[in-house]
Amino acid sequence: MYSRLVLQTLSLLAFSFVCTLIHGTKVFNVLHYKAVPNNKTENSKAFMKVWVDSCRWKGKSRIVIPHGTYYLGSVVFRGPCNGRKEFMIKGVLRAPTSPDLFLTDHWISFQNINNLIIYGGGTLDGQGAVAWPYNSCQTGSCKPLPVSLRLDFINDSAISNIKSINSKNFHFNIFSCYRLGIRHVTLSAPPDSPNTDGIHVSGSGDVSIDTSVISTGDDCISIGPGNQRIRISNVMCGPGHGISVGSMGKSDVKENVDGVSVVNCTFIGTLNGVQIKTWPDSQAAGGFASGFVYDNILMKNVDNPIFINQQYCPFNLCNPQGSSKIQISNITFRNIWGTSTTKDAVKLDCSKTNPCQDIALENIYLIGPAGFASSSCSNVQGKSRGLQKPRSCLN
Repeated sequence: MYSRLVLQTLSLLAFSFVCTLIHGTKVFNVLHYKAVPNNKTENSKAFMKVWVDSCRWKGKSRIVIPHGTYYLGSVVFRGPCNGRKEFMIKGVLRAPTSPDLFLTDHWISFQNINNLIIYGGGTLDGQGAVAWPYNSCQTGSCKPLPVSLRLDFINDSAISNIKSINSKNFHFNIFSCYRLGIRHVTLSAPPDSPNTDGIHVSGSGDVSIDTSVISTGDDCISIGPGNQRIRISNVMCGPGHGISVGSMGKSDVKENVDGVSVVNCTFIGTLNGVQIKTWPDSQAAGGFASGFVYDNILMKNVDNPIFINQQYCPFNLCNPQGSSKIQISNITFRNIWGTSTTKDAVKLDCSKTNPCQDIALENIYLIGPAGFASSSCSNVQGKSRGLQKPRSCLN
């Protein structure tokens, strides 16, 4: 009998050991580090401690944030780390509301990490309503407010099954990240919340965003300078300002964006659909935006469904008589249909000194108010093919 019990015990231990080898992941639970999910206790110290231990672990490790509401101050999770790291959010992380704590450009930041996976079905609550009154940029001196989730120098990584609500500034800010996938995320803020871009990407490459829902007060996705090979698919956008490349062309260094695809997306009640925007600043260093494809896109009651705007000058913070030095070329708008709330459903307003080149309109069907729509072109070289409603302004 005793021998049988020993054998059974050894078998269970062996099974446990095999399972550990199969999964190969060390689990770190924030509750074991004295995190308290009561929506009152400030948990940044506990989160930082669990991150340090997880990052140092040699091999795969997973931080687990169980169900509950965690009040969390500003945190920076820094690498490099040893092996793949998972950050599983099951609960709700809630940001501070006191203006005295809006001291950084981030709420939750990850820096210098390879093989990072952020997932879990949880929620980031930026509690932005208290901050939005500070975020009006009409004077050109808006207060820098925290981005909910900031990723800097993150490579070979992914974000999935995360919800972000009411960000104070951008929901996600992606900078200098390569081979990053974002999918199955839901980002939301009221349509009148200022500067609450869903996902802003700059200085990055091979970034994909797909199968997500974004409704916010600014661009659903904004693609800034320095990007290459950005792929967006199966995104539902609205309300918001659409999916934008830019703004570009206000810097004293050259700004380029090379290779963007936006496919199988839907825009509902947005200010813009697909937009490229550059400043009319003749003193800037210039640059280019090239190699874009917009394909199979549905517009529902969108103000400006197709818009190249090289006279972008919000709040009159520039010389509107200037001419943009950004060269736009090799842009295809294909299989785009739906309804526009304005007469000009297609607006291609390009630079006088650097006209747009190789612009293609293919199979466009957009209906304006009372069924009528028009297209307008300025300083554009290109061609139209297939169905064109409204009638194309290109040759």
